[in-house]
Amino acid sequence: MGSGTTLEYSDVSHIGLRRHKNQDSHAILAPWSREQFRRNGWLFVVADGMGAHAAGETASDLAAKTVPAAYQRLASRSPPLALLSSIRQANDLINQQGDASADLRGMGTTCTVLAVLPRGALVGHVGDSRVYRIRGDTIEQFSRDHSLAWEVEALQQRGGEPIPPPPKNIITRSLGPHARVDIDLEGPFAVEEGDTFVVCSDGLSGQVADEEIGLLAGSLPPAQAVESLLGLALVRGAPDNVTIIIARAGRHEATTSDAGEPAWPLSTEEVDAPPPQPLPIRPLALAAGALLAALVAASLNSTEGWDALRRGQWPATLQDGLALSFLGGLSLLFVASLALAVARLLSGGGSATLVLPPGKRLGGGPYRSFSCRSSPELVEGIIASLESAADGFDEAEGEAFLQKAAAARAAARANDVPAALAAVHHALSIYRQAVDAARGQQPPNSA
Repeated sequence: MGSGTTLEYSDVSHIGLRRHKNQDSHAILAPWSREQFRRNGWLFVVADGMGAHAAGETASDLAAKTVPAAYQRLASRSPPLALLSSIRQANDLINQQGDASADLRGMGTTCTVLAVLPRGALVGHVGDSRVYRIRGDTIEQFSRDHSLAWEVEALQQRGGEPIPPPPKNIITRSLGPHARVDIDLEGPFAVEEGDTFVVCSDGLSGQVADEEIGLLAGSLPPAQAVESLLGLALVRGAPDNVTIIIARAGRHEATTSDAGEPAWPLSTEEVDAPPPQPLPIRPLALAAGALLAALVAASLNSTEGWDALRRGQWPATLQDGLALSFLGGLSLLFVASLALAVARLLSGGGSATLVLPPGKRLGGGPYRSFSCRSSPELVEGIIASLESAADGFDEAEGEAFLQKAAAARAAARANDVPAALAAVHHALSIYRQAVDAARGQQPPNSA
């Protein structure tokens, strides 16, 4: 919890059960005051590296270090611009170091960033790590997976031919391999007190269903929730590294009215600036000609014609009538030409900058939404996974583990959700501790 804010968070990163290295990295940039929160907000970064040798962990580490530093320099001017610029800078750095070293060539990483600001939650995103928001009994995915599986699913939803589902771990976009990268910007999404955000690598989302993530992250305190979600991923085999950040907004983070707030610049350069307009010679010349012709027409009208016009009568002679008709048409032409010239002068010059006005939003999220309301089936799925994992314990440990699972089931059947989840959390904590002890590891750091 940062000074002067009410947001609570917890984070954890674990090697998993099959990897030899943890190629995930993450970072948290907390505001140190209410004023700092107003300018920069909170920043949460998760990066999942890819590449042989040390390449993957190098790429994710560069992203986790570069993005917060670059964001902090620009956020006071425009948070969305800061997110774009910081992720681009990370891509440049990873790409340059990859090109400079044979061992690092081709390295890459996902990079998913959540900024919680007074105007709402912003997401900057490349890859298949994810950002979720849990509000009440609903979990929504704010980021779109840049993966082959999502592309195939989207194609079939648009009526494409059925295609066998591709492997889930083939991503279509990442930082590092190419000099340029497309970055998704989403939000800002309004934040309410009690909203819970999850930023995670696919080591979690690949093993734990969205509904389960929403149930545990939304019901437990952040520190218990990261422990339980990590434990559940381990119970189900954890073939990949697992990184989780959970943040719960308090009353100070709730979105306030943005009326009167300045627009957010989205570019450091002026764009779509119309070129300076030359003097509108033609409309001015037409107006001058019409005025001159009108003066001539007025001189052709006789004294009797003007007298009749003042009496509200049409002139008696044909010459006077034609002169007045011609004069009226020229007067209209003069007014129209002069108005056109003035309009062109007013529209010329100036500059335009791409901006995001208050109340507007970037991106197309949320992309998925599920109910995470506690149900017997949802809780039973977690308990069944716990029971299947008991085989890895010795007899005494296994018995204690199964007792926790049985207590969770009994509480769930009695519709005592808090007691059921407390028992689930306890059992999952036991399992994670046993896994780390068996691997000779220290428990992963968590805040």
